[in-house]
Amino acid sequence: MMQQFLRIKAEYPDILLFYRMGDFYELFYNDAERASRLLDITLTQRGKSNGVPIPMAGIPYHAADQYLAKLVKQGESVAIAEQIGDPSTSKGPVERKVVRVVTPGTLVDDNLLPEQRDNSLAAIVEDNGQFAIASLELSLGEFSAIQIDSADQLLSELKRIDPVELLVCAGAQLSVRKEQLGQVTEIPAWYADLDVATEIISKQFEVSSLTAFGCDDFPVAVKAAGALLQYARDMHFEHTPHITDFKVSQRSEYLVIDAASRQNLEIEINLSGGAQHTLVSLMDRCATPMGSRLLRRWLHGPIRDHNELNDRQLAVEALIKQLDQAAINNHLKACGDIERVLTRIALDMARPRDLIKLRNALITLPAIKGQLKSSSAALINAIESQLQLFDSERQLLERAVLDEPAAVMREGGVIRPSFDPEFEELHRLSKNTGDFLLTLEAQERESTGIQNLRVKYNRVHGFYIEISRSRADVVPEHYIRRQTLKNAERYITEELKEFEDKVLSARERSLAKEKELYQALINELQANIAPMQVMARALSKLDVLSNFAERAVSLELARPQLTETTGLHIVGGRHPVVEQNQTQPFIANDL
Repeated sequence: MMQQFLRIKAEYPDILLFYRMGDFYELFYNDAERASRLLDITLTQRGKSNGVPIPMAGIPYHAADQYLAKLVKQGESVAIAEQIGDPSTSKGPVERKVVRVVTPGTLVDDNLLPEQRDNSLAAIVEDNGQFAIASLELSLGEFSAIQIDSADQLLSELKRIDPVELLVCAGAQLSVRKEQLGQVTEIPAWYADLDVATEIISKQFEVSSLTAFGCDDFPVAVKAAGALLQYARDMHFEHTPHITDFKVSQRSEYLVIDAASRQNLEIEINLSGGAQHTLVSLMDRCATPMGSRLLRRWLHGPIRDHNELNDRQLAVEALIKQLDQAAINNHLKACGDIERVLTRIALDMARPRDLIKLRNALITLPAIKGQLKSSSAALINAIESQLQLFDSERQLLERAVLDEPAAVMREGGVIRPSFDPEFEELHRLSKNTGDFLLTLEAQERESTGIQNLRVKYNRVHGFYIEISRSRADVVPEHYIRRQTLKNAERYITEELKEFEDKVLSARERSLAKEKELYQALINELQANIAPMQVMARALSKLDVLSNFAERAVSLELARPQLTETTGLHIVGGRHPVVEQNQTQPFIANDL
């Protein structure tokens, strides 16, 4: 067993290895000592190596997520090796392999992610005085890169993106100091080779050229993006189908905010490091987590395009004057965080309750779409056109999934029995054994006239008909003696034997069939992940605009007029954060 552990560990030398043994994940050697310190769990021993006790620590498998969350918050990565062989048929150690790698920047599990903030993975590359940073929000599939001209601009972009994990090529000579970057994850230098990077991006999007992505003049951005994508694919075993688009951004698209200004503006974090009395704390009343995340992106990266800004303002105005913003907000609450739900479906990591969340969102979509019909704002109309209803997917989920499914698929309790005739029969057999036995008992009593006849079951002898020895002389000829007791005889019939064969395997076959149906359901949903992502992003944008409308009314905010001339003119200006956090009336000022 330890040889198997060491063989797997050799593939992941720098990160912790959770090694599944029965109901526990075990860690050995240095991993055990590190985990004991990081998780405050007991350090024990298992056997010896060269006469020295082998350190061991473990956690219950059913509580793994809470321990993973603690490790990720401390910047740790974990490889998870599961038992994939059958213990009953294995000779020697049960076969195991790593089925999942958890790193801070490649999380998609709902209970490991911050709900209202992005969880970005980033990679930086420097080449001949040019810098690039690529970023990926893996839980959403949002993928972009930007090429810039200086180390200061690089640091500014890093502050804007605020990645939870930063990739740097091994041996890279960077113009920025390591302490300015914080903790980094080193990746092989060849990941950022231009030809390799171009190939990996082209493979992801199934294109022969990156010209359509606007990459031709930004080779360093391609290097950073390719390196990041290769790492993400490594962590998810080459399976990232939900990453369906790539954007090369221009620095001129956004208002440049240097690190010091960003800190002093207290956009999301105040000068004391907290979240109180910040712009986000005042402005975020979004109905969904995905709306809250998009709002933060907009506030951290203000756009400069006047046409797009005017479109947003007109949309907010329409939500205030033309549409029922409160009703839209209530409908949006039912949509939850389907952006991340869709990612988990795409990656075969969806839990049953993710399907309920998607079903609820699809049920709500027609009402939201109907609310937007009366708008004259171009952006609202564009959002409405992106809200495809996915009726077939909704109907499938309504037919297939129980209203309150089990939390995980492991023991079943997810698929409606009526969804599939074979599953319904297996489910009935596995759940309704008692009813069948009572019915059979009544039938046999009536046909034999033996009123003390009983139909019973035990684990040793299975199902049987029990009759007192005093009535054994009148049993039917088709009864087959199974066991003789002091005061009773036990029999089996062909009908009961056939039922026994069905029941003894029904539970196992029922669960196997349910898992098969669940995977088929996931596969069917995966076929439409890309258009459903478009729908989810449209909902998140609507949520932010609806939020702006509510804030504008509640806080009595005026619409700014944009001009092409340089300058800022404010009449009766109020600082919204200060105003909301003081007891005295705010005195408006002109500027």
